[in-house]
Amino acid sequence: MTTISEARAARLEQEPLRTTGPKRGFARGLVGQVQDIWAHRELLDMLIRRELKARYKDSALGFVWSLMRPLAMLLIYYIALGKFLGAARSIPDFAIYIYTGLTAWGLFSEAVSTGTASIVGNSGLIKKVYLPREIFPLAALGSALFNFAIQLVILFAATIAVGKVPTGTRWGYLPLSLAVIVVTALGWALLLSAVNVYLRDIQYLVEIAIMIFFWASPIAYSWALVSGEIGAGWLRELYLTNPITIAIMGFQQTFWVAGSDQPYPPDLDTRLWIWLGVGVLFTLIGQRVFARLQGNFAQEL
Repeated sequence: MTTISEARAARLEQEPLRTTGPKRGFARGLVGQVQDIWAHRELLDMLIRRELKARYKDSALGFVWSLMRPLAMLLIYYIALGKFLGAARSIPDFAIYIYTGLTAWGLFSEAVSTGTASIVGNSGLIKKVYLPREIFPLAALGSALFNFAIQLVILFAATIAVGKVPTGTRWGYLPLSLAVIVVTALGWALLLSAVNVYLRDIQYLVEIAIMIFFWASPIAYSWALVSGEIGAGWLRELYLTNPITIAIMGFQQTFWVAGSDQPYPPDLDTRLWIWLGVGVLFTLIGQRVFARLQGNFAQEL
């Protein structure tokens, strides 16, 4: 009598063999991985939900904690910089200004830091079954976007509370700035998560780098202060080579209505489009590097 396992084995023998893993070639391999990820989209959704639930598991406040850190930072910077050091005197609606920067920066920093550790953190699943490994950095990005959406609602509510709601063409900066942050964060998450498998120090270096680069963007200080100190030479252009700096300014152009008369870099919208193109290219390169390195993930983990 044929057992269930024997019947299953017979059916499997009749299934055509399929080659797993990334395909060779830049364009062919990229298209193949995108199709593979799309085929596993339900798994991606489950991983995002798992990431969010695991983060706040056994927590009484749940998703409220996603607001606590940026609100605590807002309070610290508002009191220490805004009141004690007098930054609020030169930056109108300082609370809206700094929370706008914290919201944009929080999305980038969370996506990169959690994305960097995503492959190592899911080593058990990676060693057991085949699935497109890019799903794990993408799940980290999806989780960061969820938290970002909550903070964005709070930011918009704050503009209503102070009576300065953004209107008109200001909203054009939001999707463009958000796209720059997303593609740049995804590119770094893909690249760093793959390298972190082979060199575990990467995730600790990322934490230090994020702390340093926080101060390389006009979040706790204004662009007017920067341009006044470094002038209009090569130092200013070097400062503007940080795409997140440009994206944060785009967010400020959207939500910081009180800063409408404040100076900004020339052609900010053009710079955003340029960095979006660079970010897309960087993400494509990051994905191909990821694809080249993922072959030995299971062995290294």
